[in-house]
Amino acid sequence: MATTVQWKIKKNPTFTIALAGNPNSGKTTLFNAITGAHQHVGNYPGITVERKEGIINLKDVKIKLIDLPGTYSLSAYSDEELVARNFLVNEKPDIVVDIVDATMLERHLYLAIQFFEIGIPVILALNMMDDAKRQGLIIDTDKLAKLLNCPVVETVARSGRGKGHLIRTAVQHIKESGKTWKPIQISYGAEIDLVLDNMTEIIEEQQFMTDRYPARWIALKYLENDSEIIRYGKLNGKVAEQLEAIAQRTKEHCLKTLKVLPEAIISDYRYGLINSILKQDIVIQEKSRQERIDFTTKLDSLLVNRYIGPILMIAILYGMFQITFTVGEIPMGWLESLFGWISATATLLIPEGLLQSLVVSGIIDGVGGVMGFVPLIAIMFLMISFLEDSGYMARVAYMLDRVLRIFGLHGYSAMPFIISGGIAGGCAVPGVMATRTLRSPKEKLATLLTAPFMPCGAKLPVFMLLVAAFFTEHKAQMMFSITLFAWIMALLVAKLVRSTVIKGASTPFIMELPPYRLPTVRGIFIHTWERTWQYIKKAGTVILAVSILLWAAMTFPGLPTQQVNQYELERQAVSETTQGMTEQQALLEINNREGQAALRYSLAGKIGTSLEPLSRLAGFDWRTNIALVGGFAAKEVIVSTFGTAYSLGDVDPEAADTLSTRIAADPSWNKFTALAMIVFVLLYAPCVVTVVAIAKESSWGWATFATIFNTTLGFGMAVIIYQIGTKLFM
Repeated sequence: MATTVQWKIKKNPTFTIALAGNPNSGKTTLFNAITGAHQHVGNYPGITVERKEGIINLKDVKIKLIDLPGTYSLSAYSDEELVARNFLVNEKPDIVVDIVDATMLERHLYLAIQFFEIGIPVILALNMMDDAKRQGLIIDTDKLAKLLNCPVVETVARSGRGKGHLIRTAVQHIKESGKTWKPIQISYGAEIDLVLDNMTEIIEEQQFMTDRYPARWIALKYLENDSEIIRYGKLNGKVAEQLEAIAQRTKEHCLKTLKVLPEAIISDYRYGLINSILKQDIVIQEKSRQERIDFTTKLDSLLVNRYIGPILMIAILYGMFQITFTVGEIPMGWLESLFGWISATATLLIPEGLLQSLVVSGIIDGVGGVMGFVPLIAIMFLMISFLEDSGYMARVAYMLDRVLRIFGLHGYSAMPFIISGGIAGGCAVPGVMATRTLRSPKEKLATLLTAPFMPCGAKLPVFMLLVAAFFTEHKAQMMFSITLFAWIMALLVAKLVRSTVIKGASTPFIMELPPYRLPTVRGIFIHTWERTWQYIKKAGTVILAVSILLWAAMTFPGLPTQQVNQYELERQAVSETTQGMTEQQALLEINNREGQAALRYSLAGKIGTSLEPLSRLAGFDWRTNIALVGGFAAKEVIVSTFGTAYSLGDVDPEAADTLSTRIAADPSWNKFTALAMIVFVLLYAPCVVTVVAIAKESSWGWATFATIFNTTLGFGMAVIIYQIGTKLFM
């Protein structure tokens, strides 16, 4: 008999529905279609895996929709799988909507079978029905629902078709099931079944973890060598030792008699059940279309071709940069003009003094320097979202596996690299978190250490600033070259660490390639807005706070009274001896010298000056050092610090009205200084948040190693570029 686990229905009319499914099943697209803008993004408690929640209202019922991480199973192989399982067990949603790719039923139903085994009420959403019909597939959903004993609803996530019917069916099923968990029992062959019965009896008799999981499911997890269940079991009594002993004997017996592990037998029987269901005329393919090569196959023959594919990939990436600068230059100019007007207005309205300096130099010029790049960042994110939603990103990972393997990495390393900014504009924090898909600890560690090399969204404003200042005629080419250089450095360093401190064999690469789809405008804009808003929010919070702190460090302590009086005497002398434009120019020159002297005398100036004997090897002056030190907190701070530093008195603002032109007019800068700066910013220590993420995914020892090693490498490369460039070409 199946074990029944039941929780009382709460009087609160709020139902919790969890959306689950394999990666690339259209789960998040369906979530966005259902919730629209009514969603919240955060992290699951105690773990940095993204959690999305949406609230919708259906008559008198309020629904909380949870978008679980994409997962292939409920085994504890990755953090995403563990998060999905723990959410089901700990928070007990009223129902799980399992999003299934209708064109890949056999593979995607494997997760559904595991939901049935744990007993939670399930409704199946057959997604991508439009693709299935184009492939000539006819699916008998009524018969499938009867055989699986759960509702089945057809959906097309990208157009939103079927979403209303899906939610209404889910609510109806919650009411009918009474929130009762009814685990099913699958036969795994006589020998495994006998062991399961024995273990289940022990578990039920001792009430071993049965307050959280069904008894037979616990037994299954022990036979599948589930590390999380085994670890948790050790904390719940000595019966765990008995279950581990039975599982070990079963493993030895299976290896001796069948030469396979128990988990492989269990997996085979699950797929056997799925096949027995599908063979009952559930899926029929129209004969007229059986031999038709679908659109995905045709496109893959070109885009994933061994020779043509990489060339097209590089062309696509280059095209992204070309479009970004061509389209984004106009709105970027608007924003620069807007912040220039705000700065000028604030200067007129606020009396001269510390408050004016704080508002104009610390806040407006600091944050404005970062915000000015929002149009370029948004356009970049828009194109990345299109590539992700279309299915092309998975092909990039597939093609890169051939290259990554040479350098001791894995095909799955491509996604952390891409997310970190491998296609410029990502973020190293989710990139570091994405290394959880790597099963090999050594490949994961090598990826962790090198993913921060990528040109993330935080670094892009720095690169765009310097490229606009010194490489105006070749903006797209320079940005594309920076991205290529980042990949080259990441691969070379990965090869170095995999050959020295992280030695070990590579693991095989297996990845599901989703079909190509035309992304929805709504989905693209939701994804673009989420990422752009994170950038804007960071500029308005972290960057603002750091900008104010750096302004204070660049303002205090002020010049001694004696020096201030000396500059005042110079101004008086000029006023008495010169007139007109000559007087204005002379006074401006004195004001600039005083501003620079005050900046040098400040706390930040003293720190920057103390580092200058070393940093000069790479062409960095004391003012650049201030920006780079601030960049340890967040790379965007580099731009805001430059904005503040050059605003505190340097050149005539009317002659150089943008930060790029101010830097270009500074005699201490040249093209090789800019190149050295670009390389150093690309490679040196990750931002504080990324360092913490690396520590969480590995250890503080490796996080410290990444900080020191990356900074040393970045500075060494910057010195080489500056020294060779200036001596040979200047």
